[in-house]
Amino acid sequence: MSAVRTEDRTIPGRQGAIPVRDYLPAEPRAGAAPVIWLHGGGFVAGDLDTPESHRVALRLAAAGRLVRAVDYRLAPRPWGRRHSNTPPGHHYPAGLDDVIDASRALADEHGRIVLGGASAGACLAVTAAQRMPGTAGLVLCYGIYHAELPALPAAVRRRTRGLAGYRQFTPAAVYTMNVNYVGREELLAGGAFPGGADLAGLPPTLLLDADFDTLRASGETFAAELDAAGVPVAHAVVPHSWHGFLNRHRLNAFRFALTAMNGWLAKRDAALARTP
Repeated sequence: MSAVRTEDRTIPGRQGAIPVRDYLPAEPRAGAAPVIWLHGGGFVAGDLDTPESHRVALRLAAAGRLVRAVDYRLAPRPWGRRHSNTPPGHHYPAGLDDVIDASRALADEHGRIVLGGASAGACLAVTAAQRMPGTAGLVLCYGIYHAELPALPAAVRRRTRGLAGYRQFTPAAVYTMNVNYVGREELLAGGAFPGGADLAGLPPTLLLDADFDTLRASGETFAAELDAAGVPVAHAVVPHSWHGFLNRHRLNAFRFALTAMNGWLAKRDAALARTP
């Protein structure tokens, strides 16, 4: 893997400057599609230094492709005391607008791009791709794709019992998080979440879920919805992993996921090279 140089800058967006961090490989690989990478954090947390953003982008870029991480605007935190220096929160579609603007700028510079993200970032990646025809692919990890958490499949219930059930996402917690993101309950069905909607036209997708994670219910349901819509989808569960494992780059789960991502992206590059 090659060395990577990073460049922090801002790019113009519809509502002002958007901070981004570009990861520039010392040895770019010919034909490697650039990637937009988006951290998670429940739509209320995370930035360009979050390991789930920085470490993942470094590893993807080290394989020879340009990666752009986006510091999209976050929804307000629904808990804790606010102080005079607390940044204001921004409900949907503010963060999505930032992702789309940063993605379009990258596509204008380099042509076809891949969108990717983890957790809330995975949701943003899909909803951005729905608004950007021509996106070359989606790389998604332990995402939340539905306004309400689908019923847990039997396999997920078995993997989240006992100690594995500690600090899991409950249906109530997911609902509260998602309402906070959009601002009002009636907006949950307004396009902020792709699950259960028309998915036709989305690009080929790699979808990874964490083993001990109730959000697998959303991931597995979404994978089935993509398949039913005719979208090529590769879905895998990362063994012995918990939600948020991309924040721990020394874990086997992190290495497993990055190997899968880089392998899938290389195959997608080859497929794009055969497409006029």
